[in-house]
Amino acid sequence: MAVILDGRALSEKIRGQLKEEVKELKERFGRAPALAVVLVGNDPASEIYVRNKIKACQKVGIDSVDKRLPATITQEELNRVVKELNENPEIDGIIVQLPLPEHLSCREVINYISPEKDVDGFHPVNAGKCMLGLYEEGLMPCTPAGVMKFFEEYGIELRGKNAVMVGHSNIVGKPLANMLLNADATVSVCHVYTNDLASYTKNADILCVATGVPHLIKADMVKEGAVVIDIGISRLNGKIVGDVDFEAVKEKASAITPVPGGVGPMTITMLLYNTVKAFKMRHGF
Repeated sequence: MAVILDGRALSEKIRGQLKEEVKELKERFGRAPALAVVLVGNDPASEIYVRNKIKACQKVGIDSVDKRLPATITQEELNRVVKELNENPEIDGIIVQLPLPEHLSCREVINYISPEKDVDGFHPVNAGKCMLGLYEEGLMPCTPAGVMKFFEEYGIELRGKNAVMVGHSNIVGKPLANMLLNADATVSVCHVYTNDLASYTKNADILCVATGVPHLIKADMVKEGAVVIDIGISRLNGKIVGDVDFEAVKEKASAITPVPGGVGPMTITMLLYNTVKAFKMRHGF
């Protein structure tokens, strides 16, 4: 039976540490770190995500600014809002909630955010620092950074291990593959065009999956004793499930993240972590 990698417990531990740190920073500098959350339109899922992020900020003492913009806003107008936040000395972190309405360019707005305030870690400058392993010098993407915290917390060795990343998105798959490589794992990246996916996953000591395909990874695709990190989330027959057939795979794995309660809570926690880090970097430490 696998060790269940408890994202809720790890998240609470880190948030407790952040709460103490935010309190000290506020006493020292006269204000708390501040996060600006930009929401364009009224997508119901995005509304929930934004509400959860603001609530999480409040719990650790981070100030938040909630910028609601109409779905009809132009690219130029949106860029102008981001520019104002970039120039606001009272704002340390900026996120623009994705997805955006179809007429707006996600890439353009991400590139417009100052790298020093890019707490999602999506800007090409931060992506480059992630690739090079310059973690202290930049802001790392939240979900991959959260996954790496699991390995650290549970003492899971990566050096010399065969790691397989299933999914190659710019947000999760590519940066996490780079982080695993920087930790001296031997990394294979698989995706929708990979031939014979199981031939890769069955050899993985560390298996990370981020595809959004419910129960893509079955027990017969997993090596005995593997560490399995399930980053996907879907709804199947009214239930929230991951990319891994959890009930079957947990009998073979040595450690596994559940869905929900695994990687998910860590994503917002690392957003808070990045906001505090951005504040400290802007104050020279």
